[in-house]
Amino acid sequence: MNNILVANEVTKRFGQHTALKNVSLEIPKHSIYGLLGPNGAGKTTLIRIINQIIFPDQGTVFFDGKQLKPHHIAMIGYLPEERGLYKSMKVGEQALYLAQLKGLSKKEAKERLKYWFDRLDIGDWWNKKIQELSKGMAQKIQFIVTVLHQPKLLIFDEPFSGFDPINANVIKDEILELRNAGASIIFSTHRMESVEELCEHIALIHESEKLLDGKLSDIKKAYKNNVFEVGLEVAEGDALLMELRDKFQIKTANFDALEKQLDFKVQLPSNDSRGVLAYLSERANVNQFVETIPSANEIFIRTVQEKDANK
Repeated sequence: MNNILVANEVTKRFGQHTALKNVSLEIPKHSIYGLLGPNGAGKTTLIRIINQIIFPDQGTVFFDGKQLKPHHIAMIGYLPEERGLYKSMKVGEQALYLAQLKGLSKKEAKERLKYWFDRLDIGDWWNKKIQELSKGMAQKIQFIVTVLHQPKLLIFDEPFSGFDPINANVIKDEILELRNAGASIIFSTHRMESVEELCEHIALIHESEKLLDGKLSDIKKAYKNNVFEVGLEVAEGDALLMELRDKFQIKTANFDALEKQLDFKVQLPSNDSRGVLAYLSERANVNQFVETIPSANEIFIRTVQEKDANK
């Protein structure tokens, strides 16, 4: 079985509101799967269904090849966007309590907590109360509690919220290490740069429906629109630019007369990039000719706008 989780035609309604409409997903094992969408799209509803906090009105969810059942909760680690630590409890006391709720013995929990507290350099926090910690510090504790029982599936909902860039990078590296160690991860975020860095597969949900899903690299290839970034070394850049504007669709352009460098973006009408490159090579020294690949953020915006425009 190559998928850790499969959702088939999942629908969930709250009164007259449809939160999810016939959503199907396949989450590959040992991968980081980006679950994307604007606020209110239905992502949190799907995550709650996976955690069996709520149940679908229609459709079925399978975990590691079998229909999702209550005992699977022990194999899932969930870091919600809204944190749930008890502020008046001491860090160590609370971490031990939550670890034992996940099925660890006290001895085993202490050993694993020592490993993680040392790894994240927070050993002196053990006797602090949660209310004494900053949001980012509390987030580290929540992260540890989420991964401590070594679940097969980890679900991170905005895991970098509250972190400064340095600690966000620390947690990003830990997420990659968990994937490399065999965990499967669902990663829900609004930070598209994090999607680029972490996710191999993505799904985009908007207004309760799935708009696209698949390998991020394949989706990027599908969304290419034949735009190239070009750099030319040429003495008469302004004159050449006028010639090029007559022949091609130039999007942006800049000529540095001192450096004799003309840089521009061009939308080509067909896939004849070799012909265009030969044409340019006859007129200047070409030092850059690269097709632009859309970012996850550009794909996100374009897909949502197209959906809204077709209402």
